[in-house]
Amino acid sequence: MVETANSMGTTVTVEAPARPELVAPLWHTVVMVSFLLGISWLGAHSGTLFPGFIAGHIHSRTGSYSVMIAMEWAMVAFVWYGMRIQKRPFKDLFGTRRLTFTGVLRDLGIASLFLIGSDIVLGIIAFSLGVHRNPAVARISPQTKAEVVVFLLLSLSAGICEEIVCRGYLQKQITVLIGNAGAAVVLQGIIFGAAHGYQGSKFMIIIAVYGCMFGTLALLRKSLHPGMMTHALQDGLAGVLVRHLAK
Repeated sequence: MVETANSMGTTVTVEAPARPELVAPLWHTVVMVSFLLGISWLGAHSGTLFPGFIAGHIHSRTGSYSVMIAMEWAMVAFVWYGMRIQKRPFKDLFGTRRLTFTGVLRDLGIASLFLIGSDIVLGIIAFSLGVHRNPAVARISPQTKAEVVVFLLLSLSAGICEEIVCRGYLQKQITVLIGNAGAAVVLQGIIFGAAHGYQGSKFMIIIAVYGCMFGTLALLRKSLHPGMMTHALQDGLAGVLVRHLAK
């Protein structure tokens, strides 16, 4: 409540704008970010997508992909749990736009343009950093038709889950915590890049920029859908193209 006086000298009580509530408890976000950075640190030291103690027990690419798919959806389940504690609807993460046929077509067009534009920007950054092929992606790219199928499922899962976790959950949570949507876009992008330690420091910078671009897209479009489409397409195409180039 805020009390103000009008020109007549009468005191008027005005409702103060309600402060946005956190998406989930603060401890929940600390756990999520710690998990992402911890897995990234272990992956960086093992040089693989997984920490050494996990990678040593996985003897096939399809097994690796399956474990990663499970981890992606486990993070989404953890986000859902945190939002349930806070009594926030899970659908709040996806944005204000309703999912309609026309909207899906529009989002697909936006995703296609964003994919092309972002690849040009990231290509320029990669060139300026002196990096070309990504050996980490080459190591995990599918080699057989069966691996391609499971890898595409992984790409779809990553597109959905990582957008929910980073551009949905983290970006909204940080926005509430610091009260600045633009800064939240940058911070979640940095976390997103830092979570890819197995790809090396230069590619972590590139991925951080990519995360900021995804965050900007989600903010402007008020929806995660175009980002999910682009993310899934980018990951899927990257893996399949590396497989063909390696032949």
